[in-house]
Amino acid sequence: MKRLQIAFVTALFLLLPVLTLAANWEFDPAHSSAYFKVRHMMISTVSGTFPAVTGTVMIDEADLSRSTVKATIDSATIDTSNNKRDDHLRSADFLHVAKYPVITFVSKAVKKGSGENLQVTGDLTIHGVTRSVVLDGTLTPAIKDPFGDTRRGAELSTQIDRKDFGLVWNKVMETGGVLVGEDIKITIQAELIQK
Repeated sequence: MKRLQIAFVTALFLLLPVLTLAANWEFDPAHSSAYFKVRHMMISTVSGTFPAVTGTVMIDEADLSRSTVKATIDSATIDTSNNKRDDHLRSADFLHVAKYPVITFVSKAVKKGSGENLQVTGDLTIHGVTRSVVLDGTLTPAIKDPFGDTRRGAELSTQIDRKDFGLVWNKVMETGGVLVGEDIKITIQAELIQK
């Protein structure tokens, strides 16, 4: 019996470093946002943000492929610094926030990219349509904040074709071209707090 106890304690001691390499994190909503850029009339770029982003991340430092990411964006919080345009983007022509109040991302695979970069593949759902996307980005080292919490930062970006998500509204201009571009660049910047 004593040998069994010693073996158990020894195994636990050996596993402890591995167990501590996996950690659960939550988005700090006060310091996390999603940003996007899209071409306007083919001559300029409109930028916008979704300031209400929440999510959880599990990071396994020993085996990054076991890590997971889940993020939720409140569609109604879209902000392009133009109330009329924001109301149109919330309407059924675009996000239809009354019917689809959230945008979600759920990872399916995480792997190391080039250098310090990460590559996160997962399901992005916008306007009730789910497509697989790849986000590239970085993860900062963990630090202690002045209040004793452990924090780290994450920034992940991708580009989508909005038509793939049923966002097809547009207007053809008299001079040729369209009012709203099809490609949208998306970046999620998150400050994570260890749970």
